Amino acid sequence: MAYTVVSVFPTTVDTEEIIKDLRENGFDEANIIVSKSNVEDGLSTDHYQEDEQTKGFFEYTFAHDAEMLDAYRKHSIGKNNVIVYTNDLEQATSAKSILNRNGALEVYRKTTEDKTDIPEGMTEEEYNGIIAKAKHNIYFLGSERIYHNNVVKGMDDAMDDLGSKE
Repeated sequence: MAYTVVSVFPTTVDTEEIIKDLRENGFDEANIIVSKSNVEDGLSTDHYQEDEQTKGFFEYTFAHDAEMLDAYRKHSIGKNNVIVYTNDLEQATSAKSILNRNGALEVYRKTTEDKTDIPEGMTEEEYNGIIAKAKHNIYFLGSERIYHNNVVKGMDDAMDDLGSKE
């Protein structure tokens, strides 16, 4: 079975060093995606709109767990994501370990009562950030994610007496 390892990093982390560490440990650069978040000024995590590629990636990857979907979506805003695609659980666990030692943020942890959702053969630690989903060309996280303000501007905008801006 193939796995997708999803991680979130602060923007201050050197993603080139992370890629180098992954490559030195046997991971093919073609299976590593770095996606940097680009957020409009003054945007809060409660008022944003994802681009379609980002939305599709998160919905496909976390389709099995709405809480994890929400957590990764919110924690990824304004941060960098490093995604690693692997062929098996052993590689996925190794990738996660490398990402963690390079400063990956803990985004989501299953509570005691939710542990029944963890797939057989995976520990709780492995489950948090390792998803049993194959690499799929339609659902890639782009190298740059753009979040737009979804607050609709109304009558506060300057208009002439005919209702036109200008």
